[in-house]
Amino acid sequence: MIGFRTLLVLFLVILLLYTGVVIANHGVDLLTIFFGDIAKMGWPGQFNLDFTFMLILSALWTAWRNRFSGTGIMLSFLALIGGSLFLSIYLLALSWKTKGDFKKMLLGDALGV
Repeated sequence: MIGFRTLLVLFLVILLLYTGVVIANHGVDLLTIFFGDIAKMGWPGQFNLDFTFMLILSALWTAWRNRFSGTGIMLSFLALIGGSLFLSIYLLALSWKTKGDFKKMLLGDALGV
């Protein structure tokens, strides 16, 4: 579990630093570029579309894990727009809450775990 937590913290730190540099150099107009690349039908757009589907799956898992409760829906929205930034923080918090039990961490109360 220590290795997994370390990986999540590493993801979080690298992503925050990288995002800070990108914002400093290019501003915060992500959506125009993101969806513009998809509309161009090139490899950057293919990657963005694939990434969008992964974000949707992450959001659906988050909502399902929380039994589609109000909190689960709110967290799923954060997963959809927050990507790895949200997921690394969420999984890190869950790893402590579940005392490192991967089954509880991934399934939560959804299957009575």
